[in-house]
Amino acid sequence: MHRLRTTVVRLRPITAPQTAKSQSQARLAAVGGALRTFQPMRSYTASVSAEPFLNGTSSNYVEEMYYAWLENPRSVHKSWDIFFRNANAGAPPGAAYQSPPPLAGAALGLANAQAMVGVQPNVEKLVEDHLAVQSLVRAYQIRGHHVAQLDPLGIMAAIDPGPPPSDIITSNDKLEFYGLDESDLDKVFRLPTTTFIGGSESTLPLREIIQRLEMAYCQSIGVEFMFINDLEQCQWIRQKFERPGIMQFTLEEKRTLLARMVRSTRFEEFLQRKWSSEKRFGLEGCESLIPALKTIIDKSSMNGVESIIMGMPHRGRLNVLANVIRKELDQIFCQFDSKLEAADEGSGDVKYHLGMWHRRINRVTDRNITLSLMANPSHLEAVDPVVQGKTKAEQFYCGDTEGNRVMSILLHGDAAFAGQGVVYETFHLSDLPSYTTHGTIHVVVNNQIGFTTDPRVARSSSYPTDVAKVVNAPIFHVNADDPEAVMYVCNVAAEWRATFHKDVVVDLVCYRRNGHNEMDEPMFTQPLMYKQIKKQKGVLQKYAEKLIAEGAVTRQEYEEEIAKYDKICEEAHARSKDEKILHIKHWLDSPWPGFFNMDGQPKSMTSPSTGLTEEELGHIGHIASSVPVEDFTIHGGLSRILKGRAAMVGQRVCDWALGEYMAFGSLLKEGTHIRLSGQDVERGTFSHRHHVLHDQNVDKRICIPMNHIAPNQAPYTVCNSSLSEYGVLGFELGFAMASPNALVLWEAQFGDFHNTAQCIIDQFICPGQAKWVRQNGIVLLLPHGMEGMGPEHSSARPERFLQMCNEDPDAYPKFSAEEFAVRQLYDCNWIIVNCSTPANYFHVLRRQILQPFRKPLIVFTPKSLLRHPDAKSSFDDMLPGTHFQRLIPDSGPVCEKPDGVKRIVFCTGKVYYELTRERKNRGMDNTVAIARIEQLSPFPFDQVKVETDRYPNADLVWCQEEHKNQGYYDYVKPRLRTTVDRTRPVWYAGRGPAAAPATGNKAAHLVELQRFLDTAFNLDAFTGQS
Repeated sequence: MHRLRTTVVRLRPITAPQTAKSQSQARLAAVGGALRTFQPMRSYTASVSAEPFLNGTSSNYVEEMYYAWLENPRSVHKSWDIFFRNANAGAPPGAAYQSPPPLAGAALGLANAQAMVGVQPNVEKLVEDHLAVQSLVRAYQIRGHHVAQLDPLGIMAAIDPGPPPSDIITSNDKLEFYGLDESDLDKVFRLPTTTFIGGSESTLPLREIIQRLEMAYCQSIGVEFMFINDLEQCQWIRQKFERPGIMQFTLEEKRTLLARMVRSTRFEEFLQRKWSSEKRFGLEGCESLIPALKTIIDKSSMNGVESIIMGMPHRGRLNVLANVIRKELDQIFCQFDSKLEAADEGSGDVKYHLGMWHRRINRVTDRNITLSLMANPSHLEAVDPVVQGKTKAEQFYCGDTEGNRVMSILLHGDAAFAGQGVVYETFHLSDLPSYTTHGTIHVVVNNQIGFTTDPRVARSSSYPTDVAKVVNAPIFHVNADDPEAVMYVCNVAAEWRATFHKDVVVDLVCYRRNGHNEMDEPMFTQPLMYKQIKKQKGVLQKYAEKLIAEGAVTRQEYEEEIAKYDKICEEAHARSKDEKILHIKHWLDSPWPGFFNMDGQPKSMTSPSTGLTEEELGHIGHIASSVPVEDFTIHGGLSRILKGRAAMVGQRVCDWALGEYMAFGSLLKEGTHIRLSGQDVERGTFSHRHHVLHDQNVDKRICIPMNHIAPNQAPYTVCNSSLSEYGVLGFELGFAMASPNALVLWEAQFGDFHNTAQCIIDQFICPGQAKWVRQNGIVLLLPHGMEGMGPEHSSARPERFLQMCNEDPDAYPKFSAEEFAVRQLYDCNWIIVNCSTPANYFHVLRRQILQPFRKPLIVFTPKSLLRHPDAKSSFDDMLPGTHFQRLIPDSGPVCEKPDGVKRIVFCTGKVYYELTRERKNRGMDNTVAIARIEQLSPFPFDQVKVETDRYPNADLVWCQEEHKNQGYYDYVKPRLRTTVDRTRPVWYAGRGPAAAPATGNKAAHLVELQRFLDTAFNLDAFTGQS
């Protein structure tokens, strides 16, 4: 077939002899018994069906003629000479052929032939002009957005202030760039297959081509998509924006759009009239956001979406709550009442941070839709990964593997979208198997300003949306003062998401009529911009005048629509005055039906035993030490690890990895989904976990033994994350919000890496329940310990977590003995543990699910203890009736004669093993007691009191391996003092204050270790001190 398609060669437009001579390296080719010195480069441009004479063996004949002509044009008949010359100039074979000159009148025939050759330049011009038109079309597709009328203010602040691209025809003199001039405007050109501006026509005059390209790419919509490396997606977008007559709306659609604009605009005007001196971060200047969101929701509902999770900044939030989520207006208005009492639970948050969950009928599609707007802090964009995580969880729980039923919408400000790194981190989760939400619609409210900062000094890119290009997301810029264009773009965005399940960005280019808030004066810093804004007619007024002029509505109908909504607002305002207290539960964004009582309280206040039967422990241990898939070849080193696990199970002991396996496996068997995420968690940073086995002979073939525990178990998800902390921890927090019946864990590669996710910890995890009455059971696993490995990777900064605990260090809790532990847990804002045994780690993980409420759990996990010979637990510590031990007392010789004990050393974590070794070496087992505080927060006052009362003659020492200004000392000391009613001092043994978490010198590390161990066991170390 390849040879059958042989026709003429389309080479550069130079003569054949020149072509032949230009070959610098001649290659011999035997053709028809003769030696050839030139092997032509061929490009087949005509199909066989288009040129019948190329069929069959005639193609061989043509090819031979062509080779001969390349060697010597005189060696073929003159008609072939003309044919090959014309074809070489770019003409298709049918046009290149000319009938041979007549036999009679050879001179006349020769003259005609020479005339035929003379038409070559015209053929070349024709080809060049068509190529120019193709380049012109492509230029508009690539750069048309640069000259689109996007800025409602007309000051061009939204884009680069530089000159427009030279290849866009903004005036007739630009035609010269393409080798065209005004005389070509009425010439007809065949359209390339990469454009749809012709509709049903395949040819158009140049003037019409330019006009249609202008209409498609240079009006109120600017489309950025040509960076996408998928032809199908590019063609889809071209069709949506290039086809003639696409922006046609029915009368009903226009009237609905106007009604939505009325509600959006009059809501803000009502708030301004009633509470002119209150901060509300209004939407004035971008009122078209409300119909934009409602259009996306309508179209998505039409496509089968049943649930939408949204995240947004504070600007316009109240309007979205009122007119998109449909929060009761009186519940919003009562937030402005200064006499409203504090929240009935928690400390609450300002009105423009609150979230909401609502299930309703979509009026356009008449289908149920659930809308959830996530509560979020002032930290812009921090909510992005949280929304994505919750979306992923809802998709997971309803079996929506393609994202057809659950989706997310993220709203952004222009400055934050360009400036906040978490935007980039979140985008990079968008196509990862365990993180994808199958497409998010991003809507940027592009005020063309960030607080007081111009775009010129706020970003280096042309647009605030350029970050979206990293995931090939199309970007639709649209003038927000053109509501119909906004509506069209949002329809396309929703269709894109439904079709390709990829991210898409809608950039609403607008302005901010007021300052950053209603009390701010923007004229200080943007005087010219705000002079223009003051002259700017509102978008509702402009659109209403347009529809009235078209006859779509009458002025009376328009005014009636306004009066109707104003009345709704007034009636809601009257009702709001009856509200006396803020019911924070009315603003819950993630309800957990059935988990709590009707009044939102736990169904019980008891925590059952977290132990397992011997049989269960043995079964899970067997799975942990085997490969439950046939013909699966694992690494030899891993075989030794699994044999070691089997040996431990036979001896009824477990190390850290096996203890975790027991906890996970048992919860999965009981129906609790577990999701473990983070950097390198599948194997474990320290090569201890190995929850995903890899076949050594088959690429990508894996086995997850944890999913083979029991036939009806819950699924186990373990996934290595991207190299991100902020984005991934936010994602897992969102995942944990969706259901209380899942154990969601995020493990830092090293504990100190959590500080790049500090915003999620400080703004969401620590205060989330207090601000938003939103419980969350996420678990953070933070490897921690001074191992002599340098300042990094040593400390998980426990002092920071402990400082944020809401517990009073100076007040001994007044709970009954039976309820002491569980009441403490219920009242705390998070739980912080530093386990020293695998059994206690096992119990705390199981307790996290079995307790009747949810609290974040921070676990400082070990490194060297993962393989420490003494850091093993017996199955006896994990059997039915056993619990998590908040404090592990000394069970050695000191128990026999407690009155003779001179010192009790309290500690936590790994340092316990160094203390016991040192005590043994010094022979002080009878005089120094060592107690481990496993749960730091809430502090086990009751159990610490038992220990201090047991050793009445002992002085109290807190020992830690961290520096004095770090670690636990400042947290523990006042609580120990409260426990003993300040009757005994609390001494310190540990490293001295320091700026860095650890030394970088191994020898110095060991010297420091021995120094504080000497202090801990020198009974005279604190003599004379007060």
